[in-house]
Amino acid sequence: MILYNVTVKITTDAHQEWVHWMKNTHIPDVLATGLFTGYKMFRIMGDEDPEGVTYAIQYFSPSLDAFLRYRDEHSPRLQAEHAQRYANKYVAFRTLMEEIL
Repeated sequence: MILYNVTVKITTDAHQEWVHWMKNTHIPDVLATGLFTGYKMFRIMGDEDPEGVTYAIQYFSPSLDAFLRYRDEHSPRLQAEHAQRYANKYVAFRTLMEEIL
């Protein structure tokens, strides 16, 4: 299994609307590609910052090929939608992991 983790720090003033949009629009759009089997979303604790809230969204892919297809065929559009909607309100980084046990 491949785990695609997206960590996002969103400004405090935008984070509640962002969580709603992620749960109701963005994550369903990612899953609708058919290239992930599920997801989990977490709020990062222990690093409280008055300027923003940090979240990790983990998407589960059955194979590297499925993830690469998502990256090449769907990710540019979905990331652009996010960037346009939340311009100057977030920072994000992505991590790709392979399950070994």
